[in-house]
Amino acid sequence: MPHLPQPPFHSLTPTAHQSPNTQKKKLSTKLFPLVFCMGNADYVYPSTSDEAEAAAAECNNNDNNNSSHSHKVAIPPPQPFVKSLKYNLKETFFPDDPLRQFKNQSPPRKLLLGLQYFFPILEWGPRYSLDFFKADLISGVTIASLAIPQGISYAKLANLPPILGLYSSFVPALVYAMMGSSRDLAVGTVAVASLLTASMLGSQVSAAENPQLYLHLAFTATFFAGLFQAALGLFSGKFGCRLGFIVDFLSHATIVGFMAGAATVVILQQLKGILGLDHFTHATDLVSVMRSVFSQTHQQWRWESALLGFCFLFFLLVTRQFSKKRPKFFWVSALAPLTSVILGSLLVYFTHAEKHGVQVIGQLKKGLNPLSFGDLVFVSPYLSTAIKTGIVTGVIALAEGIAVGRSFAMFKNYHIDGNKEMIAIGTMNVVGSLTSCYLTTGPFSRSAVNFNAGCKTAVSNIVMALAVMLTLLFLTPLFHYTPLVVLSSIIISAMLGLIDVEAALHLWSIDKFDFLVCISAYAGVVFASVEIGLVLAVGISVLRVLLFVARPKTFILGNVSNSGIYRNVEQYPNAATVPGVLVLEIDAPIYFANSSYLRERIGRWIDDEEERLKISGEASLQYVILDMGAVGNIDTSGISMLEEVKKVTDRRGLKLALANPGAEVTKKLNKAKFIDNLGPEWIFLTVGEAVGACNYMLHSYKPAVNDDPHKDESAV
Repeated sequence: MPHLPQPPFHSLTPTAHQSPNTQKKKLSTKLFPLVFCMGNADYVYPSTSDEAEAAAAECNNNDNNNSSHSHKVAIPPPQPFVKSLKYNLKETFFPDDPLRQFKNQSPPRKLLLGLQYFFPILEWGPRYSLDFFKADLISGVTIASLAIPQGISYAKLANLPPILGLYSSFVPALVYAMMGSSRDLAVGTVAVASLLTASMLGSQVSAAENPQLYLHLAFTATFFAGLFQAALGLFSGKFGCRLGFIVDFLSHATIVGFMAGAATVVILQQLKGILGLDHFTHATDLVSVMRSVFSQTHQQWRWESALLGFCFLFFLLVTRQFSKKRPKFFWVSALAPLTSVILGSLLVYFTHAEKHGVQVIGQLKKGLNPLSFGDLVFVSPYLSTAIKTGIVTGVIALAEGIAVGRSFAMFKNYHIDGNKEMIAIGTMNVVGSLTSCYLTTGPFSRSAVNFNAGCKTAVSNIVMALAVMLTLLFLTPLFHYTPLVVLSSIIISAMLGLIDVEAALHLWSIDKFDFLVCISAYAGVVFASVEIGLVLAVGISVLRVLLFVARPKTFILGNVSNSGIYRNVEQYPNAATVPGVLVLEIDAPIYFANSSYLRERIGRWIDDEEERLKISGEASLQYVILDMGAVGNIDTSGISMLEEVKKVTDRRGLKLALANPGAEVTKKLNKAKFIDNLGPEWIFLTVGEAVGACNYMLHSYKPAVNDDPHKDESAV
């Protein structure tokens, strides 16, 4: 193996203008106090600290003009326990210092800032202009044309009265306009949350047999969803406690698979409306749905309904593809659902298609949202079902709303506050549950239309709400003849956009484990249930996090040619390893969960290196250097692991050294007396200094005669 190139101040070979003795003296000076008193059982080195100090002083006197010195690793000064505890609590519970904007402000100013935090409209409202209003007016009317048919469709998907879809596009949109920080998010109901509501509540109460109780449970679930969402925002923002980590467990791969699976299930559920079936399974899995569909082939399928449904689905898909290719005509796809509703209603009205098997919505209640705070159910056994449904649907809705808001904020180069979004979405759902609304968030399709229509502020939500209000007051009778098959076509068209095959293929090309998470979520939703799919995907994601913690990466480091840099030899195949020295990097904090694994892994690295050297006939292994740069923290189990590794290396005649330990790690190692046990001279600031010192020892001191040829070389 070629000798390792060293940086100039660690060079082990004399230059043309230096004698070997001069070179050794200069190197000794630069490594002081690290070089002296080094070595292992096989090497002879200065026996007393006095000799080492005298030798070092002599070398320093001979090299006073040299400015390059090795540096000691500093041990952080001790901190009072109360001060340390206060700092840790602040970093844990107040990482963003949410109250900093209130510092040094007068009481009236603090009151205004507090109101602006919870009601951002007070911040941007005074700067609102007529030009903004013109843009928001167009956007609001456009998304209202989409919100009305979508709201009715998704309410039917949730097994709720269709009018609730309109209610849920009125009051919540007004609340969000005042409290939300996104300019582009358009509020409304979503298909996945609607499906989850139907699935989870339907397992406890039948919407067909007891519609009143089912409706009240939907309000109650929305109430708890809003409370949960607002609590995440309040404790993340006002009190700083990062409860929002719950949403973080819904990784990108999880969301891609879950959304695609949920979209597939929703599409399968629409076969009831497309085929005009009166009886349909309450289960959502693929096998049950297919069995329900094909068991009614000859008796219940209505060709009139199927023909009408496929015609409108074709129309919706064509308009969406047209707008996708020509973004200027975004309004074509935005108006397509409302156009389908109008055309379908006119067709049924003039042909009396309802008498030939085409099902229609029927009578819709006229008027604004009635209050529903007296309809909430807080009694057993329904309370637990409402809470569970609220939390699950609330997390899904929150993840979708924040993700959509951040996506469009990125396009327009502005920032949205995640905590404010949690509070706004939670508050609008709490208020909505008291005014006959069910779960709402910011659906992607509606927000995309809002974005493409050129909205400037959240006023577009106010315009949409006013348009829905006018519909509730005057236009609901016009929806009497709207065919259900048109609503099914609208849902299918929207759901096809959630099946992102390109994203799944992208996961496969980058990270196979992420692809496994995605497919697991999809398969769990499609072949079992929405809840099982979600739990399975989150469970696999959590398992991966645990594997990252419990099985951290370790690498052999080598020297990059013509530099003092040491990198992973797998990543840099040309990096040269150091003869007689094994340099290992630990790429994670050392905790009780991974200490045993690291002890065994380090032992295997040593075994593999010694076996390789034995086969190649190179110099035997003498030093093991652990690069601790990526070890952000260590607990008592980790310290015990290092002590065991030191004992094992000592028994095998090897010397252990540590390089680049952080402040927290150094402090704990010092308190545990590990530094004294290892020797302060074996703690190095960089890997380069550690290698230079070990390499110097290999070239400076001759091996001692070993009287015992059977020296203990037991492995870890």
